[in-house]
Amino acid sequence: MRIGELAELAGVSARALRHYEDRGLLVPARDGNGYRHYAPDDVARVARIRAMISAGLGTATIRRYLDCARSGDHGVSLEMCPGLRAELDALARRIEAQQAELAETRRRLAALASGRSALS
Repeated sequence: MRIGELAELAGVSARALRHYEDRGLLVPARDGNGYRHYAPDDVARVARIRAMISAGLGTATIRRYLDCARSGDHGVSLEMCPGLRAELDALARRIEAQQAELAETRRRLAALASGRSALS
């Protein structure tokens, strides 16, 4: 299938598909005239890519662990390939640190709004 067909079936833009290709996540075959040609399995691959992106994983991480992702009746799941658990734990720690920073910023804003010192 061509890029427009895959985009429609996968619910993404052709631009997103080209981005996935640029990042090495999706590797279409090329016709003699240079047009991209996708396999039927690429619909599920795009779903796995999108699920991993929506979970906060970057494209470099996705490229390393895309083969650990499985599509099933209940959506996309991950098998714990070597190294993946460490990547997920590191992401969780970064999110927790960001949440702590946001909570502190919220506390300082509330202090400023109430007329108290925000530095205390």
